[in-house]
Amino acid sequence: MRRREALLTGGAVLASAGAGYIASTVFLRDDAPPPPEPGARAGRPAPPLTLGPLRDQPFLTYADLTVPGPKLVNWWASWCAPCRAEHPSLMALAAEGVPIHGITHRDTEADSLGFLAELGSPFAKLGADTTLATYRDWNLTGLPETYVLNGEGRVVLRHAGPVLSNIVRDYIRPALAAV
Repeated sequence: MRRREALLTGGAVLASAGAGYIASTVFLRDDAPPPPEPGARAGRPAPPLTLGPLRDQPFLTYADLTVPGPKLVNWWASWCAPCRAEHPSLMALAAEGVPIHGITHRDTEADSLGFLAELGSPFAKLGADTTLATYRDWNLTGLPETYVLNGEGRVVLRHAGPVLSNIVRDYIRPALAAV
């Protein structure tokens, strides 16, 4: 029995070592291609917008992203719980005069407009990413995501996750002030 246990243990050790060697040669090579660059990175121009309108709401175009002065672009959806959690912070920023543009993702027009009717709209302009092309172009990872842009439409900051008061204080305000 001891011999069998020793053989099994030795086999497990060899298998682990072999798997580690294979992983290190495949995944940790110096000549491995770098991961793809995100579509919206700090210092780069905002990617293109391919959006549809939301009924009678002011429509977001790429030209709006290059208007002088800092602005936010916020990706959201009515079904997104973190989007609901961040909404008061966005409303407060909008009340201070920060232009915020909203892009809905995988949401119906009725649900998006219902969300805004219930909670108020912090958005100066809106668009619906009905084809998912803009989501792909911006290389989003989920909802919500918020970008601070400068007056040339360049990304200053990307924040993945809800914009809560600590995020406004520690990241959004400093990025807006730096523009």
